[in-house]
Formats: sequence, C-alpha cells, structure tokens
Amino acid sequence: MRLLDTIVAPATPPGEGGIGIVRVSGPSATDLLAVVFRGKTHPADMVSHHLYLGHLLNRDHQRVDEVLAVLMRAPRSYTGEDVVEVHCHGGVQILRSVLDLFLEAGARIADPGEFTLRAFLNGRLDLAQAEAVIEVIRARSERASRVALDQLEGQLSRQIYRFSDQIKEALALVEAHIDFPDDEVGTLDLGELAAPIRELARDMSVLANSFDVGRALREGISILILGRPNVGKSSLMNAILGESRAIVTEFAGTTRDTLEEQLVLAGFPVRLVDAAGVRDTDDPIEREGVQRAKDKAAAADLVLLVVDGSAPLTEEDALALQLCQSEKTLLVINKSDQAQICDLGKLAAFTRQVAISAKYGPGLTALRSAIVDHLCRDAALSGGEGVVITERRHRDALLRAITALEAFQRTSAASEHLEFLAMDLREALAALGQVTGETTPDEILEQIFSRFCVGK
Repeated sequence: MRLLDTIVAPATPPGEGGIGIVRVSGPSATDLLAVVFRGKTHPADMVSHHLYLGHLLNRDHQRVDEVLAVLMRAPRSYTGEDVVEVHCHGGVQILRSVLDLFLEAGARIADPGEFTLRAFLNGRLDLAQAEAVIEVIRARSERASRVALDQLEGQLSRQIYRFSDQIKEALALVEAHIDFPDDEVGTLDLGELAAPIRELARDMSVLANSFDVGRALREGISILILGRPNVGKSSLMNAILGESRAIVTEFAGTTRDTLEEQLVLAGFPVRLVDAAGVRDTDDPIEREGVQRAKDKAAAADLVLLVVDGSAPLTEEDALALQLCQSEKTLLVINKSDQAQICDLGKLAAFTRQVAISAKYGPGLTALRSAIVDHLCRDAALSGGEGVVITERRHRDALLRAITALEAFQRTSAASEHLEFLAMDLREALAALGQVTGETTPDEILEQIFSRFCVGK
C-alpha cells in the first residue's frame, strides 16, 4: 500500500460540463500545486478551505486553463491528508490536460476508491461509513439515499459499537474470574451474565433482519407482469409508467422479449418487467421469450399475474398460473370495463386481487396501493427505517456474532469452563469488528474499495 505517494484523479465524471474537478491527496499535494498554479497567493500561503483564482501553466509556462484552487490541510480533509482540488472548465481535453500537469509534477493516478481507502486508514471513516460512500453515490431513490447518508454519518457504526461495548463488558468480567481467585472478585453468576447477552442477541437479530429492507433499497425491487398473450400486460405497463413504452396491438404475441423500465414506488427503486405472453408456440423467437418470462417469474420479488376478466380462463392462463407462487403474486383482473365472465373461483389461491381497466384507468390507483402494500408488508418498511443494513457482508458478520452469542448462552447454561465462555465472546467481537473494519482482512478491504470509482 503506497500511502506515501501523492495521488491524483478527476473527481467529476467524464464528459462535457460547466466545471470539472481534479483532486490531489498526499504529502506533496501543496508542493505539486505550487509547480502548476499561478495566482496572487502562493499555495504555501493559502488559507485552508478557501478558493483562490489563478491559472494553471504547463512546463513551457503556457496557460492551460483559468481555475479555482482550494487547499484543505490535514487533518481537516476527506482523506485526512493534505488535499488539493482544482476547479477547471469541464471539457474532456481540459480535464485531461490538468491531470497531465499533476502527473508530470510527480503525482500518480489514484487506484479505484483510494481516496476513501486513505480516509479509512487515517481514521476519518470506519469501514461501514466508507462503504456507505458508494451507496450514497449509487442510491436510486430518495429513501435509499437517506439510509446511505445515515450510514455515512455513523448510525450503523454506533449501533455496532454499542453491541461491541456490551460484549467487552461481559468479556472483561469473565476474564477477571479466569485470572483471579473467587475470593478477590467474588462468585460469577452465569445466569445473571447470560440475561443481557440474550437480549443483545435479539437486538442484533433485528438489525440483521433489516437486510431485506436494505437489499430492496440498494438493488431495487423486481416486478414482473405475467400472463397469457393479449390480456393487456403491455397496456398495464404503459399505465403504471404513465407513458406509452410497450407496443400494444390486438394481435397475440406482440411482446416477444422482456421489456424493462425503472421507476420509484414508495421510495423503493423498482424494475418493472413486461414479459412475453405465456403459451405453447412453434415460433422459435417467441418460444425464447416465453422461456425468459418463466425465468423472470422465478426470480421476481413480485409478480403481477394478469387475467382477462371479460373472458373464460384458458389453458394458457393455466400455464401462467403454474409459474406463480401465491405469496409473491398479485392477481390483476383486467378489462373491468367489460362484462365479467371469468371464473374467479379457480383463482381463490391468490388472495390478493385487484380489478382494473388498463385501457381506461379505473382500478389503477388501487393497484398501485396494493403494490406499495406488498413492498411495505414488513412493519419496518412502512415507517422510518431506523438502522438498516444494505451490505450482505454486514448481515453475514452479524449472523456469525449471533451464533457465537448463542453458543455462549448454551455454554453458560451448562456451567462449562469460563475459558469457553471467553472464546465465544471473542468470536462475537471479531465478527462485529469486520463491519467497522477493526478485524477485516486486507483482501476484503481490497475487494470493497475496488468497487469505487477512481476519483473517490
């Protein structure tokens, strides 16, 4: 790990824009700025966190751009090191030229996530907060952004540290009785010791279970519109989106592949998928579309199973029904504007049903409410999230810690040797430490920060 290097990278995405920002961090950041920047104030005399107008010059003393430069002195910077940011014009060539100036002066290109990695290694952020940085950037809804910001501000970390502190208190008590005779520290009441640990394990389970919410906010919800051909699936997709996105005709089999669109419902990013109509067909293209519909049905978080309320159920309807699991299926009875002759008794297994007219609009508000109710079926989803975990790695660490605490309770109930109790508590601490980075192996750190963009 080359922490003595001074690194540089563009902090704004590639392409044309009003401004572009180049970020420099490391022990030579101020010196490198002095090489390329000319203004009324020399970089060595700049006041930290103030913007200064000047020009960047190349080695031939030719002007590259008029810029604003800011120096953020350690430790009051993102990385905890001296950080320089140059705000230049946002053209592709200008950014490349500014970057080249700092490279020629002695900086090197930053690795992906290296700025945030340095912030972690310098104690500016713990690992859970560092991971939240990428979640803030990639958030696909306001609700997901709010959860990520809470993590960045340390809400999750404080919860993990609270768990760790309680375990450390119990461990200190156990180790005191291991190291000293009973006549010096008194008799250890294992039942009294196990009670708060049992409560702690329950609290940790609640946090671990919040991953279902976090995963939905981070990855989005997949909603599949499924049914036989010509029941109004594409019309329904257009109605939900509020725009004509899918082709609608009176001919069966118009949709031959899956069509996906993004939207936000109840604060959750949603991927809405219109699938090919389910039926037996000799057309190889349509057959592949039907197979993809079957695959999507197995993986979807919610299936909107569409049937035609104005017609009897068919064998093709039965094929679509076979692909659906009732607990994650919402039955949508379309064409409610026409006489209803569909035998709904055959669909009684699907207790959640909504009648709509995708063509004319009635029932669409009720359908949206039913979808939101499904997304918010857990009480934790319907109100404020509290502390939510979004990383699978965090959930796995919590589950390992819970397993260790459960072993502690079994050991204490059996009045086993105190050394075994201490070992269980240490395992729980080590698992929690992987969330905040205290016990995280280097290879895991490399994997985490490789997901970041170069300028972050």
